[in-house]
Amino acid sequence: MTPQEIEQLFTRADGNYLFARWGRPIVPIVFGVQDETLSIVKGAFEALCVLTGHKMAETDPELGSNVMMFFFRDWDELLDVPDLGRLIDGLDDLVGRLKASGANQYRVFRFDKDGSIQASFVFLRMDKALAEQPAEDLALSQVSQVFLLWSEAAFANRSPLAKLENGQVVLHPEIGAVLSAAYDPLMPAVAQDKSHALRLFARCQTASRPEE
Repeated sequence: MTPQEIEQLFTRADGNYLFARWGRPIVPIVFGVQDETLSIVKGAFEALCVLTGHKMAETDPELGSNVMMFFFRDWDELLDVPDLGRLIDGLDDLVGRLKASGANQYRVFRFDKDGSIQASFVFLRMDKALAEQPAEDLALSQVSQVFLLWSEAAFANRSPLAKLENGQVVLHPEIGAVLSAAYDPLMPAVAQDKSHALRLFARCQTASRPEE
């Protein structure tokens, strides 16, 4: 990827650059799936932690769980989730907008005082398009999108996944390189200057260069 392409991954709709990664261990919980799917989603989190060097934990001292993933058939089902309205401001209006737009997914992030990611809420309305995806592919795609604060349009025209010649679906190498570079301990957890994209690019190049 070019520096400009990496920059666009974190450029908001208003033109501002905003990057954030997790500053605390990730503690996911999943609602609306069977046990076998639950293990697949957990496996995707574990794989991304191996890639990035980030940590998972059994519990978050403040929140209990800090990644909540909801799988459901209709947006109105969210209105029946106990206390969800306390966690998501304007839940009624949000559900109305998502229904009107025909959306099948939505993500909400919360941030700690330093700007790093504190929590994420992932809502997946299992329409035909999502239901036809293998569980492994869907889990990897969704989990990769909560590990960083990507721009709204980062994956509008491209998937974070790629298909190998043998048909296996994996995290796209370019996206994997960005994720790995983003969690480099020498990189900041939060950045608002576009020069940050150049630093990501440099680390991606170093990682892809074979050892001499």
